[in-house]
Amino acid sequence: MLKGIGQLGDMAKLMKQAQDMQGKMADAQAKLDEIEVTGDAGAGLVSATVTAKGTLRRLDIDPSILVPSEKEVVEDLIVAAIKDAQDKAAVAQQEEMAKVTEGMNLPAGMKLPF
Repeated sequence: MLKGIGQLGDMAKLMKQAQDMQGKMADAQAKLDEIEVTGDAGAGLVSATVTAKGTLRRLDIDPSILVPSEKEVVEDLIVAAIKDAQDKAAVAQQEEMAKVTEGMNLPAGMKLPF
């Protein structure tokens, strides 16, 4: 007669885990705005700093390359530095999200947040 009560307990446990994960995800998302990574190009002549979410925060260009005849080279270095920083930001984001899902036995390659 009360056979289903055990299943209700399992459901309550599952709901609690979901709420805990939701809180952890919110904390992790906020932390991603604080984590900064820097990418560079041209042996450090141009560097770009972005958040783990990929938002550009700073761009530093060595004044020695700011000559009109090198305009295209400078543009290419800026793009390369930003791309390098964004790649590093993606890694930082994955590492931070892995902390949230640690021990949850999620399928490999599952992308979060959904």
